[in-house]
Amino acid sequence: MRWFVEQPLTWLVATLLAYRLGVWLLDRTRLSVAQPVLVAVVLLGAALLVLDVDIATYAEGTAVLTFLLGPATVALAVPLHRQLHRLRGFALPMTVALVLGVLVSVGSAILLVQLLGGSEELARTMAPKATTTPVSLALSAEIGGIPALSAVLTITAGILGAVAGPWVLDRLRVREPRSRGVAIGGVSHGIGTARALAEDPVEGAFSGLSMGLTALLTSLLIPLVVALLL
Repeated sequence: MRWFVEQPLTWLVATLLAYRLGVWLLDRTRLSVAQPVLVAVVLLGAALLVLDVDIATYAEGTAVLTFLLGPATVALAVPLHRQLHRLRGFALPMTVALVLGVLVSVGSAILLVQLLGGSEELARTMAPKATTTPVSLALSAEIGGIPALSAVLTITAGILGAVAGPWVLDRLRVREPRSRGVAIGGVSHGIGTARALAEDPVEGAFSGLSMGLTALLTSLLIPLVVALLL
């Protein structure tokens, strides 16, 4: 049994099965909390703890999935290309909204940590949480944060955004799919974009665009915000 759980291939198969179970639960229950990524994270985290498996073994087994994240992100350009005509008259409002969103996201993270008595290092760690995980890691290291913790916070923000984002937008009566996509992609990056794509092709396309632009704008603006607040 020990030999079996320490095989890298075991965890590749387990990851795929856990995600597929999440998809099945979402299809059957239609509950926001039954997001496939969240279900997979909970199941796999519990399995690793119970079986006392080193995270390096899991990382080795799922390296191919990590590699595929790059091509999958680039592939988000396909649905955007199909919806390119919908950018007319929307590019400027979207850009303004994303700039303001980045400023609020980074600024509120820093101010919240300060308000609660956290350290400056923690504030720098929290700042890039709304970008994708690779960008968050790089920015955290650049501004003096803790990259590993930034990655955890980024993934957590993505899951929470995917679970609660559409519900919040419904309560706020935001129905326009482009606006919903920009909001979700700007907060919950790839995880939220996956949900947006499942709900509406237009929403998913603009969520993917928002995700990429948010990462770019955060990279440009975060040094300024950090310098002003810290």
